[in-house]
Amino acid sequence: MPIADYLSQGGKLTSPENVPPRYRGEVLRLMSSFVDSELAGSAGFAAAINWAPGIKERIAASRITLEKADHAERVLDLMEGFGTDKDRYQRTHDWAARADRDATVDARRQGGDMRLSVFHYPLTGWTDAVVMNVLMGGATLIAVGELARCSYQPLAEVLRDILPRERRHMELGIEGLDRIAGDDAEGARASVRYWMPRVAETFGPAVSDRFARLKEMGLRHTDNESLRREWRAGADGIVARFGLD
Repeated sequence: MPIADYLSQGGKLTSPENVPPRYRGEVLRLMSSFVDSELAGSAGFAAAINWAPGIKERIAASRITLEKADHAERVLDLMEGFGTDKDRYQRTHDWAARADRDATVDARRQGGDMRLSVFHYPLTGWTDAVVMNVLMGGATLIAVGELARCSYQPLAEVLRDILPRERRHMELGIEGLDRIAGDDAEGARASVRYWMPRVAETFGPAVSDRFARLKEMGLRHTDNESLRREWRAGADGIVARFGLD
């Protein structure tokens, strides 16, 4: 069976040796975007450790910072099988680098790495970090859940292992937001207004030729707009729950 037909019918590939060139390029691009976003997210959230108002919150911020870096390493280990120099890759970019708060960062790749556009914006304090963590956490669960069904089996398996920890990161954020809603509701509302459209952009354009290609390869299944609507419904529910809409 031609490999394109095999993949379109739900087939799985299991090693770098048996992937065709176009598939190789797309799966490496997906893995790079995940690795870069996790490294940038970890580096950006590290500052929140010292913004934390208490020991419990400090532990939560430390855990998120550590585990996001670990998630990046797990996927980077897979990229080594495709010939990526792991040590050099980690040193190539400044993962803590950010644009101005009011800058316009479109969905095109910025600064040489492949992090999602939302990770080019800086956090401004504890409230802002918690709100961003909750909103982006919901988007991460949906996006990683989508890729955890992909046709490259080693990546799918790693992402399925990562999902419970990403879910816990969001739960820690919700716990923090519960306290913030009573102490700094106006600050939280301002952060919701700031981050909501920027997180929404991470799902990509509503109409995408690339999605069609990825679907043919079994690397994607659900279109960008459907994923965005799913995230928005969950985000709106959380915001309304804490009276921050």
